[in-house]
Amino acid sequence: VQLQASGGGLVQAGGSLRLSCAASGRTFSSHAIAWFRQDPGKERDFVTAISWSGRTTSYADSVKGRFTISRDTAKNTVYLQMNSLKPEDTAVYYCAAQYTTRVPTTSREYEFWGQGTLVTVSS
Repeated sequence: VQLQASGGGLVQAGGSLRLSCAASGRTFSSHAIAWFRQDPGKERDFVTAISWSGRTTSYADSVKGRFTISRDTAKNTVYLQMNSLKPEDTAVYYCAAQYTTRVPTTSREYEFWGQGTLVTVSS
């Protein structure tokens, strides 16, 4: 599975962005998909994940109520809608995939990774 993350950019605090994670090479309909984010010099932090069926999601406390993950199986794409963005949301965002029925929340549980897309939120 090859993953391509896109949609990052510069936005003012309070604004919105939608990230996309498109899969190629094979379908990821049986994979859980997650978004992680990383500041330079820091660890990669869990943001959100969605099960292969789309029926189960998990969110970090810091983004609950502001971010929404969804998937379009027909388009082989997962989306991350980010609303009410804060400067502390600034980071490189990575999508990841893992063949599993669970919804893992740690980076070590994901085998496939996209290249990352930069989100910058100005105050």
